[in-house]
Amino acid sequence: MIGRIRRFDWTMFGTILVLLVLSFLFVYSAGYQSGEVSLNGKALRQVIWALIGIGCYAAAAAFDYRKLKDIHWWFFAGTAGALLIVLFFGTSIYGANRWFSIGGIMIQPSEFAKLAAVLSLAAYLSNPATDPDEFGTFAKAFLIMLVPFTLILIEPDLGTSMVLIPLTLALLFCAGTPLRPLLILIGAGFFGLIVLAVWLRFFPDTCPFLTEYQKSRVLVYLNVSQDPLGAGWNKLQSQIAVGSGGLFGKGYLKGTQNILGFLPRTVAPTDFIYSVVAEETGFAGSGLLLVLYTTVTVRCMRAAVQARDLFGRLLATGVGVLLFTHVFINIAMTVGLMPITGLPLPLMSYGGSFMVTTMGALGLVQSVYLRRRTI
Repeated sequence: MIGRIRRFDWTMFGTILVLLVLSFLFVYSAGYQSGEVSLNGKALRQVIWALIGIGCYAAAAAFDYRKLKDIHWWFFAGTAGALLIVLFFGTSIYGANRWFSIGGIMIQPSEFAKLAAVLSLAAYLSNPATDPDEFGTFAKAFLIMLVPFTLILIEPDLGTSMVLIPLTLALLFCAGTPLRPLLILIGAGFFGLIVLAVWLRFFPDTCPFLTEYQKSRVLVYLNVSQDPLGAGWNKLQSQIAVGSGGLFGKGYLKGTQNILGFLPRTVAPTDFIYSVVAEETGFAGSGLLLVLYTTVTVRCMRAAVQARDLFGRLLATGVGVLLFTHVFINIAMTVGLMPITGLPLPLMSYGGSFMVTTMGALGLVQSVYLRRRTI
């Protein structure tokens, strides 16, 4: 027991706790009304989700991650089944069937499906019978990814489904797949995105691949002046909030874009929590937040490097890649460098399913690190 405590990655855990405290503070700020003296509902619920998340983190860290190699397909099948069921029996919000409502609590199966994809890809690619040099390995890995990818895309939730692609590419690379086919696929993907952007820019009504709101998000990204009071409002107000923060910000609970409601209260605590942080703490606070995320990501990669088995290495890498992808895309969209995708900011954005699965995934990384000297 004492040996386990000594091997515990306290730096990662401490950084996570700091992020959870910041999450509470800025979720509260995102829903703050001038003169308010009591906690708003979302801030209180975020504390509850954070405590549940800490419990999941501790349980996952105590669990021997290697046992997941024998049961990962059950988890994968369960999440795939939940994704299928939610399409027909889930709660529809703004035309998207992404949530189950259980006792007033909204549960999003796609968040659990991302972790299931990490586990199944790591287990498959770490199997001694899997040859990373064969094309069949490359194809089977993408088939595993395509199951949750397709079901999440149908909901529709393009942003969440897209994070599975860099995850799969990163795990294939770490498993030993030759670099050339991966680079060809990445190049083809970028070319496809350019073609899609040009297509939407000049022939938006003829694109059958995206829903109307997805088209509008891409078009607003290409030209925000196209609909500044409609689809482009969130993007424009987010950029104003981030840019107006200056070096040290306007002060906690003093962000005008947020407090006055220019940045809509429906999205400020979730997808645009970074805008709230940037406006109130400025470049200094935003930079500190990036340092905290960098620390957690680096500790994930450290656990991967020190893992004694390939499964643990791929598991820790997969969680680190998911974390980095979410942070990169979320911050890029809030400052206008990428289209609005609806991806939350890990450990900061309001939400239960994402908080619990993120904490559970990081707990598994801790499990890998704790057992780095045993096989």
